[in-house]
Amino acid sequence: MPHLAACRIPNVEIVAVYTQPDRPAGRGRKLAESPVKQTALAAGLPVEQPETLKAVDAQQRLRELDLDLLVVVAYGLILPRKVLAMPRLGCWNVHASLLPRWRGAAPIQRALLAGDRETGVCLMQMEAGLDTGPVLLRNAIPIASDATGGSLHDQLAELGAQVLGDGLQRILRGAAMTPTPQSTEGASYAHKLDKTEARLDWNEPAVALELKVRAFDPWPVAETVIGGERLRIWSVQALALPAAAAPGRIVAANREGIDIACADGILRITALQRPGGNRIAVRDYLNARPDPGDFAL
Repeated sequence: MPHLAACRIPNVEIVAVYTQPDRPAGRGRKLAESPVKQTALAAGLPVEQPETLKAVDAQQRLRELDLDLLVVVAYGLILPRKVLAMPRLGCWNVHASLLPRWRGAAPIQRALLAGDRETGVCLMQMEAGLDTGPVLLRNAIPIASDATGGSLHDQLAELGAQVLGDGLQRILRGAAMTPTPQSTEGASYAHKLDKTEARLDWNEPAVALELKVRAFDPWPVAETVIGGERLRIWSVQALALPAAAAPGRIVAANREGIDIACADGILRITALQRPGGNRIAVRDYLNARPDPGDFAL
């Protein structure tokens, strides 16, 4: 975990690592430890897993830790005002967007869906509002034309660790960091992803559907129905060609891909996944199903 590694530097004592309780996972629904917990335990760091930080006993435990600074990265639980006020230096949040754009739970995917050309990471001083606190440090990067939700997440995780490490080093040197209040202009909210968003709507432009496929890789993964099968769609290409057919009609199916008419342009599917199967190239899919039908639904 790059952010935890960024905190493990000389003259910084990690007194506890907080992560959510173990959750059921996999087909067997057995309790699974989060990657944060696994990394912390492997490093010999104490781990705390309260169900909520609103509980009196959880807040008392935090108070006993006598914190100088609390660092939050994709924790997923709300920090009450009492918790925000406990550390002497306050609470820092590493947020994967260029605030005030894309406050909220899914900034990486929402940036991709919107076709943003750049994104980045902000080190923010937390306050009661959702991602509204002043920004201490920021670093911007361009979004690659082939970026997916997964690849951009990994890129921003490394960048976020660098920004966090820079902030910690500045504190240790006694260097001042001037909090910059967020502008009220350009603010947007990145709503949490929902599986219902994954269904491809062929009444949208091909370009928008390509963005959706990339943004929803690796979760929740875009999907459509072809030949009576619900397929997960992993790789596509928006073609700037006139559709000349009703949205959803399959206009070609060959080794290059399955071409489907959209409201504007054509979307070529090049990799997909059948129910219970693995991700495969369209040419392999067509070997098994040479006639995919007339429409995608």
